[in-house]
Amino acid sequence: MNNEFIFAIDTIWVLVASALVFFMQAGFAMVETGFTRAKNAGNIIMKNLMDFCIGSLVYWCIGFSIMFGLSNGGFIGNLSLFSNMSIAHLELTIPKEAFLIFQTVFCATAATIVSGAMAERTKFSSYLVYSFFISLIVYPVVGHWIWGGGWLSELGFMDFAGSTVVHSVGGWSALVGAWVIGPRIGKYNSQGKPQAIPGHSLTLGALGVFILWLGWFGFNPGSTLSGMDYNGISHIFITTNLAAAASTVVAMMITWVRYGKPDVSMTLNGSLAGLVGITAGTDVVSPMGAVAIGIIAGIAIVYGVEFVDKVLKIDDPVGAVGVHGICGSIGTIAVGLFAVEGGLFYGGGVSLLLVQLTGVAAVALWTCSTTFILFKVIKSTIGLRVPADEELKGLDIEEHGIESYADFQPKSIPNISNI
Repeated sequence: MNNEFIFAIDTIWVLVASALVFFMQAGFAMVETGFTRAKNAGNIIMKNLMDFCIGSLVYWCIGFSIMFGLSNGGFIGNLSLFSNMSIAHLELTIPKEAFLIFQTVFCATAATIVSGAMAERTKFSSYLVYSFFISLIVYPVVGHWIWGGGWLSELGFMDFAGSTVVHSVGGWSALVGAWVIGPRIGKYNSQGKPQAIPGHSLTLGALGVFILWLGWFGFNPGSTLSGMDYNGISHIFITTNLAAAASTVVAMMITWVRYGKPDVSMTLNGSLAGLVGITAGTDVVSPMGAVAIGIIAGIAIVYGVEFVDKVLKIDDPVGAVGVHGICGSIGTIAVGLFAVEGGLFYGGGVSLLLVQLTGVAAVALWTCSTTFILFKVIKSTIGLRVPADEELKGLDIEEHGIESYADFQPKSIPNISNI
């Protein structure tokens, strides 16, 4: 089989996977829209649209070279404007442009996670500024450490498709952003007890979860970067699906026992928790290990969301911190336990587990510190939060001058007796 044919198959596979990951933007938009109130639907859709567009331009211009340029001390890649650098050191079997678009949609995923956690009270202009900087520097630096030949890569840190690189970066950014901006009006009563603010459409939320589950079949298997690796791709499809299914079942069962009825929104988040959790080790764990990781994620999401809401008192309308931050970190650490080669439970000792713990802690520290500075600067300059009256009316009207669910009923109703 000649090299040109292999390159063609690999390239086609990566581009198809890129399209699937891009479609995840629609999934995030539907989940966030469905889990929040109707008066803010258009605002959320605009944020999910624009963080992708801004991120694409900034990542192409600067972020890609920071992530994959020749390493400076293992911390950051050499800067090269407009991705005008060689990536021969990565030894890929696909064109640079195919690799660039695949990495671009990953960058957009990290950025869009924050939208849900800060929903219903964030200025649109401020969110655009945040999207610019996470795509410019916050995400690319972490990506360089782990995927670009940086210091964590040299330690042997394993994060195959981004439980930490993508999801934890988004999750910790969401945690800091939701903390800095404060809870929505009415979320906590005078005694500090959280009050439920139901979303307006579980149907949209469920649609979003199914779209994301589909997209994950590009997210994880596509990270092989090789359509010729049919055995590896097939294995990753199975481990991805099993972890998601196990986490969903466990989340449903826990809520059924704790609340007396199976909770729909938490069960949907259970699906996402399993998908996030398996992403780091999907290529190196067995199907049984994938189920175990899914079970852990299903437990973590229920208690993680409650911890953020009730103990930290941070208002996260869609559970983004629990899904992406907590489950992303747990899934990455679990590689040190369940990897069939090097995992603690497979006789590999604690060395890989310690490396995984080090990487998770380093990424959390970097992301929380940089985004704290970013959100504080935005808050003290252009402002981070809309005024109270705008929040009560809804961001669709005040930020965009529209209603997502317009009332088309005529203002004067004819007398039907004359018809």
